[in-house]
Amino acid sequence: MSTDALYAARGIVIAHWELSESFIRASGPGGQNVNKVATAVQLRFDITNSPSLTDRVKANAIRLGGSRVSKEGVLILEANRFRTQERNRADARERLVELLDKASAPPPPPRRKTKPTRGSVERRLAAKSGRAVIKKARQKVRDD
Repeated sequence: MSTDALYAARGIVIAHWELSESFIRASGPGGQNVNKVATAVQLRFDITNSPSLTDRVKANAIRLGGSRVSKEGVLILEANRFRTQERNRADARERLVELLDKASAPPPPPRRKTKPTRGSVERRLAAKSGRAVIKKARQKVRDD
């Protein structure tokens, strides 16, 4: 287990004791090495009980985590892209930082309602009346 803290955006610092890492055998190609060496990393982070996160960030992180978050609110990230433990560990930590960065992003500004311009209203009405004239011309001619 690594002893360094994890630094995310907007001043979020995750202490080393909040992260739990376990090494498992990676699946996929790799020959005999993949059958002998546990290079894949499972990084666990308890979002709901973390003192480092605000309630808003916790809710966003659980929503962004999706199926990777357990019922208890524990985020489980598996990293097995690389052939070494260290690179997979770094990859899992980077992915956790990215998720926390997205979760801590400020909400977008509220939408301001706007009215259509006078010119756009006039163009829309002119187009409607033009279509009405075209459809009127398609009708049968009546003899009165």
